[in-house]
Amino acid sequence: MITTSQVNEIAEKIKTLGLDETTISALRQHYQPIHFTYCMDDDLPNNTPVIEHKDFNLYLIDGREHCLCLTNNYDTATGIVVAETYPD
Repeated sequence: MITTSQVNEIAEKIKTLGLDETTISALRQHYQPIHFTYCMDDDLPNNTPVIEHKDFNLYLIDGREHCLCLTNNYDTATGIVVAETYPD
């Protein structure tokens, strides 16, 4: 389970630190056991993020079964996708 306050806090950290592999690594260490994936936002077409920002979007991952899937359900979320957006 991931809480909305955790996701909001994570978004604020990304805004402060900037988005790169170093930030993702810091998030992985600080928010164990939450799983973090870093990709480009266009790798996730037709999905709705739980947090939208001009530089990134955050999506929730449900990893309870053998296959990972995106979810908007915080109670079943086990990870977060940090998806970098392209500048306008």
